[in-house]
Amino acid sequence: MQQRQLGANGPMVSAIGLGCLSFGGLFGATTDDVSLRCLDAAWDHGITFLDTANIYGAGRSETVVGEWLRRRKHRPVLATKASIVPGPTRRIDNSAPYLRAELEGSLKRLGTDHIDLFYIHRHEAARPIEEVADTLATLVREGKIGGYGMSEVAPYTLERAHAVHPVRAIQNEYSLWTRQPELGLIQRCASLGTAFVPFSPLARGAFGQTMLDPATLTPGEFRTQIPRFSAENWPRNKTRIEAFRAYADDRGHSPAALALAWVLAQGLHLIPIPGTRTAAHLAHWAGASDITLTPEDHSEIARLLPVGWAFGDRYDDDQTTTVERYC
Repeated sequence: MQQRQLGANGPMVSAIGLGCLSFGGLFGATTDDVSLRCLDAAWDHGITFLDTANIYGAGRSETVVGEWLRRRKHRPVLATKASIVPGPTRRIDNSAPYLRAELEGSLKRLGTDHIDLFYIHRHEAARPIEEVADTLATLVREGKIGGYGMSEVAPYTLERAHAVHPVRAIQNEYSLWTRQPELGLIQRCASLGTAFVPFSPLARGAFGQTMLDPATLTPGEFRTQIPRFSAENWPRNKTRIEAFRAYADDRGHSPAALALAWVLAQGLHLIPIPGTRTAAHLAHWAGASDITLTPEDHSEIARLLPVGWAFGDRYDDDQTTTVERYC
């Protein structure tokens, strides 16, 4: 596995990380044993960067990762997040007492006294980001965290926070069907020495080994709320994806590996974190960093999946309320 640096002063990590959201059951039922086998497979493939959060399965994902660390004694680079307060009325809390308390809970579940990267999961709109950056910088100075990051934020928020204390990483959605970060965020990260960590680089399973059928998703599953998977939009998206899948097959790659190789090619400061809960699915894309795309590949992918090709938004109206918009 190739290596990339997690921010200007951060550790070297595998070019591809592992998103551990699925260990919490958000994308379907799973078991801890299945998740542990997936973590074993990730390590065997050279993946040394694990990403989780306090709310993934109400702490279940962190607990599984902590159990794996205890059993295997491996030392990957760890990232986790806090800020989203679940409940009947979900809200965002970036206050110092809340972030500190949630970090302590995460450290306990992970079985460690230090985390390499701690994100605010969303920016609390009413709280100045300078205040939040100062809170996180204090945690860095105390040795609780190696660095801090932010998720689903705009370039202007990155710039303001970075002026207080360097931002190690930004984690926003980015893939062949979600291209907004190209409008300034990827570039701003590069200029500031901040890693850009694309989540959902495989389009929430749309570029998986088996063609997704939204009709088979469990009622209430997260993707059933996403407009791109709706009965109106999905058939149009599926047509484009099928053409991309055929091209990947002609090139001897899985669609997941080719889609991930495209993300990796957008800059050496990009460290995508595809998620899965099974070792079998992970095997389809774990070798993507070994794929070198030719100019012809880039041209054909751009023809098959031009910027803005996806029908429907990436979130519904309720989900977008906590996401910073720009451009």
